[in-house]
Amino acid sequence: MIRTKRSVASVIALLSLVALVLSACAGPSDDTPPPDVPFSSAPPSQQPAPEPAADTQSPSPQSASGDQPEPPHASAEPVELVIFAAASMTETLTDVAELYAVAAPNVTLVFNFDSSGTLKTQIEEGAECDVFISAGQRQMDQLDIAAPDTVNTAGLDFVLSESRFNILENRVTLVAPVGNPKNINSFQDMADGLAGGRILMAMGNSDVPVGQYTQQILEHFGLDEGALAASGVISYGSNVKEVTTQVSEASVDCGVVYCTDAFSAGLDVMDYATVDMCGRVIYPAAALNGSSNPEAALAFLDYLTSPEAMAVFERVGFSRP
Repeated sequence: MIRTKRSVASVIALLSLVALVLSACAGPSDDTPPPDVPFSSAPPSQQPAPEPAADTQSPSPQSASGDQPEPPHASAEPVELVIFAAASMTETLTDVAELYAVAAPNVTLVFNFDSSGTLKTQIEEGAECDVFISAGQRQMDQLDIAAPDTVNTAGLDFVLSESRFNILENRVTLVAPVGNPKNINSFQDMADGLAGGRILMAMGNSDVPVGQYTQQILEHFGLDEGALAASGVISYGSNVKEVTTQVSEASVDCGVVYCTDAFSAGLDVMDYATVDMCGRVIYPAAALNGSSNPEAALAFLDYLTSPEAMAVFERVGFSRP
């Protein structure tokens, strides 16, 4: 019996010890991590940093360096370019300007469209101009110190050196009002009608390239412009647009304009002048020495030769020279 009592006592003592150990290991009854602290089995010094909150907006594109890319020319200084261009380029350059606004949004283009002779005179008299595009070589030559002195008789030096190039080629055409009442279907018909005093023709003034080309056509057919004008069979326009308008309004029986103007005005072309009649119609372009933004002027001229710009020119009848 004594041995039994001691055994029972030993068992009771052992059970008490186990209970005590288990109670010590259990720790606090609430084992939930503190608020806002993610649970981890790693020591505090090795716990990963909390991830940043998710961005609910659409991600913006980034460059390879991780910086936010800037829109094209966003940091470029605003530039205003003044463009003097032949009246026959009014529609096409207006369309090109819309394309260039996307390609160079910091550049504002200001156009002055008129006859090349008028534009040349304005430049000579000191008008602000960054780029000049003429419908004839003579008007550009008269401003270019590199041109022969037989043309640039005043020794003018307005053209920026090495910026001049031939940008476009046009064609001289014969047009008539809707219905062609006088049945003028060729330059020969025009010449015969003028010689017989049966028709009224519109042409550009002598200082306008299209007028100078028309003068050559008259000479080709052996006609005296002065005598024709005195007999009242010629009506003049200060630029090609005025000539085109006279034909469109049927105030004349025919007129000599560029094919691009005939296209823009919706006029049917009766005939095309040959090289023998008036030579090739080449448009030179150049930046000017007086430009306050020569780099921007050169960049715009370069853009005019791009596929996008040339597509606009070719759509109305211009071609590469």
